[in-house]
Amino acid sequence: MKYDIIIIGSGPGGYVTGIRASQLGFKVAIVEKEHLGGICLNWGCIPTKALLKSAQVYDYLKHVDEYGLKAEAIDKDFDAVIKRSRGVADGMSKGVAFLMKKNKIDIIDGFGKIKTGKKVDVTAADGTVTEYKADNIIIATGARSRELPNLPQDGKKVIGYRQAMSLPTQPKSMIVVGSGAIGVEFAHFYNSMGTEVTIVEYMPNVVPVEDIDVSKQFEKSIKKAGIKVMTNSSVESVDTSGEGVVATVKTKKGEKTLEADILLSAVGIKSNIENIGLEDVGIIVDRDKILVNDFYQTNIPGYYAIGDVVPGQALAHVASAEGITCVEKLAGLHTEAIDYGNVPGCTYATPEIASVGLTEAKAKEAGYDLKVGKFPFSASGKASAAGTKDGFVKVIFDAKYGEWLGCHMIGAGVTDMIAEAVLGRKLETTGHEVLKTIHPHPTMSEAVMEAVADAYDEVIHL
Repeated sequence: MKYDIIIIGSGPGGYVTGIRASQLGFKVAIVEKEHLGGICLNWGCIPTKALLKSAQVYDYLKHVDEYGLKAEAIDKDFDAVIKRSRGVADGMSKGVAFLMKKNKIDIIDGFGKIKTGKKVDVTAADGTVTEYKADNIIIATGARSRELPNLPQDGKKVIGYRQAMSLPTQPKSMIVVGSGAIGVEFAHFYNSMGTEVTIVEYMPNVVPVEDIDVSKQFEKSIKKAGIKVMTNSSVESVDTSGEGVVATVKTKKGEKTLEADILLSAVGIKSNIENIGLEDVGIIVDRDKILVNDFYQTNIPGYYAIGDVVPGQALAHVASAEGITCVEKLAGLHTEAIDYGNVPGCTYATPEIASVGLTEAKAKEAGYDLKVGKFPFSASGKASAAGTKDGFVKVIFDAKYGEWLGCHMIGAGVTDMIAEAVLGRKLETTGHEVLKTIHPHPTMSEAVMEAVADAYDEVIHL
């Protein structure tokens, strides 16, 4: 069978690319070795948000008296929480299957391996191999949990994010190594369920990619929630021979020993580029990433790559945008290259974190003269009414031209607020234009306007 486009991988990169290609009139097939929707839908973005929602509701229940309410005998059912999360993931995966059908995309089950001459060998579960041809092949094989040599994952006591999503029983204690989005989201979930959690982070700050003010606020908030935090620390070795895990941690003050039931390794991800035929075709790889041009073409004509396997942020929304850009270019549409400086990043722990653009430190490094504004949610009427006063919005502008260089938020629901800053930056808005955009009151979102007003010394509510 010959196709216009074969995509390997059906995650948020692959399946979105497939739909957009089908809309543009291409005959499309997607090769998938496991679940439609990939990690994001089945073991990542979506089911984790379901877990975190359970944690949020449970946290609310624990503090009902603060809202003038009473509730007796509050408890959780860990199995039911996991079950709900799996149900959400299954529902989403069925949704993708429906979209595939609707857009007349063929799903080929099995493991795809590219060959020269624009061919793909697909090995099915029973070991049979079928060859498919296409004019264009798009690699969207994503990534998996990265294993450190001194933290080999056995899937039982030393686990990656995948096992963390569906543990058979709730651990009493847990060590989380790494405080990026994955690490802190799981740390928050398990802590809110009643597990003793310790985060070990190699860098001086938790959520190290964020603006320093956000990192400090976040550390304060999670410590208040009962999570132990060790920064400037690294797990040197683990012993799993006993009941649980004994981790040897190197700190500034010497070595410490931590004991726990389970250790979650959340130290980043590793691209799935092994055994997919890259060497056979001659596609260039550098530092675990497939090298591509602005429109995702590899060095070999007819072969493309998108998502976590190429350089840039390893995020679902980035993979989708890359795939759409790639096939629109193939179709001959007028397509702009993606601006990676305007990609928002979100972390869904409590408090939530959302950011886009430059941090204050990075903006100073780049030599800008800055106007910085900050508005705390403690001064927000909506946050007070909701009982979610932790956090703030911080904005950074170039003093000379008024360009919106960065926006950093931490607090309840900020992941749903960041899009304003992304759109504003895309449209090259200035600080004064944001100021003159009337925001609804009382909302969390007006904190953006207030933070901008603070940057320009016009703040009203501080």
